Amino acid sequence: MLLPENVSTYGAQIDRLFWAILWITGLFFLLVQGGLLYFTVKYRARPGKRASYVHGNTVIEIVWTVIPALILVALTVCSQRLWVELRSPGRIPPSAMPVRILAEQFAWNIRYPGPDQEFQTPDDVTALNQLHLPVGKPVLIQLESKDVIHSLFMPEFRVKQDAVPGLTTQVWVEATKAGEYEIRCAEFCGLGHYRMRGFVTTDPPEAFEKWLRETQANE
Repeated sequence: MLLPENVSTYGAQIDRLFWAILWITGLFFLLVQGGLLYFTVKYRARPGKRASYVHGNTVIEIVWTVIPALILVALTVCSQRLWVELRSPGRIPPSAMPVRILAEQFAWNIRYPGPDQEFQTPDDVTALNQLHLPVGKPVLIQLESKDVIHSLFMPEFRVKQDAVPGLTTQVWVEATKAGEYEIRCAEFCGLGHYRMRGFVTTDPPEAFEKWLRETQANE
């Protein structure tokens, strides 16, 4: 299987676009390489036969320019439509639960608002490299960096977002099944980059609430 398991609500849309691009580019790759091989054999040097110059064909040149251009425009439209749906602030589910992730060399600092639903208050719930998400509920990740550029990569959720110092970037996700997955940093961020791993646990809502209460009680 080329792609990791999909456990997010919008993963299927991203996968469909990925496969469409792969099949289109793969088809044209085979056509181009096959054409090169054919002409290499057909017009190879032969004893007693001189090479001749061919100026070209304007119609063919227009066709092979217009067709790829139309395909690229179609893919751009599809990609932009999906990008707006997933990343436009106006499309973020209003009920999304906020979570802050502060990336630093070489860890993921995760913070949940407490009962007051406000960050940076005494009832906040914090975790190190352990992100818990409730199944069936959208979560709004507010991503920041403390030092250098990092990249939050959660392949099973089809999420890859850079964390840039001085910026807060938002990305939302909704888990579709319970399980345990990995967070990776997809941007070289220093000599300890290989150690910058985290884990995502997707829990049923009741189990997630229980984890929040237990983690808060232990702080």
